[in-house]
Amino acid sequence: MKEDINQDIIDNQENWNDRAEVHVKSKFYDVDNLIKNKSEISTVVKHDYDVLKPFLPNQSISGLDLLHLQCHIGTDTLSWKRLGSKKTFGLDFSENSLHYARHIAEQAQADITYVKGDARFASSKISDKFDVVVTSIGTITWLPDLQDWANSIYELLKDGGTFMIRDDHPILSALNFESMNITANYFNTNVDTYESDESYTDNVGPKITHTKNHNWNHDFQEITSALLNAGLNIEFLGEYPKTEWQALSNLVQTDDGYVLPKDAPQIPLTFAIVAKKIK
Repeated sequence: MKEDINQDIIDNQENWNDRAEVHVKSKFYDVDNLIKNKSEISTVVKHDYDVLKPFLPNQSISGLDLLHLQCHIGTDTLSWKRLGSKKTFGLDFSENSLHYARHIAEQAQADITYVKGDARFASSKISDKFDVVVTSIGTITWLPDLQDWANSIYELLKDGGTFMIRDDHPILSALNFESMNITANYFNTNVDTYESDESYTDNVGPKITHTKNHNWNHDFQEITSALLNAGLNIEFLGEYPKTEWQALSNLVQTDDGYVLPKDAPQIPLTFAIVAKKIK
């Protein structure tokens, strides 16, 4: 089983190395505009910050040390830096994603440190401690288990530090990201392996050639238990009827993200959890 999981992670790394080539050229990430417009903040981070702010000293990230897990090409990491984070780190398992993240930071003249590593074992790659650790949208589905991930977050936080995750609601995986009909398991009973040469962006530029993907669905019991078992104190759990990408085919795009049509059954599309490392 261990060898199968290791190969799954390798497959995912190769897939995300390909995705980086597609995403950096996509309208979805709009990298050129982000670099040129020094006040630009990604929509993901705007929504993340709305959740996180009430749990920060002075309701601000300004002057706080921050680690962004599963940072991909670093557009959200740059956004956190622009909001005022002090020492700012990003971690990702895709070397090609980090190549672009470093280039984007250099072009934007932002002091950000990027580290290659598996988010489950981030504390073995980074010795620094942080006031805030964040991860957001489309992240934990790429991790086969969460306890090492939660333990690592605990180790990376300073005493009194804050962790926030905002991600796709686990019900979307049970819907197989396709329709309002349940077609897959809600609980994390097995890996979902599939072939796809597409991504969630406009898919311009080169095609994804490493097409094998492996995802794991994590329900709230698993997520919250992992954080609690790691020693973190859960401060907040929220569910939201909007997302940043077209997670279901019938979602309608608005100025503030994608939502279900008004005449459709309303279900949560994203969730957020805030947890603290108590002194």
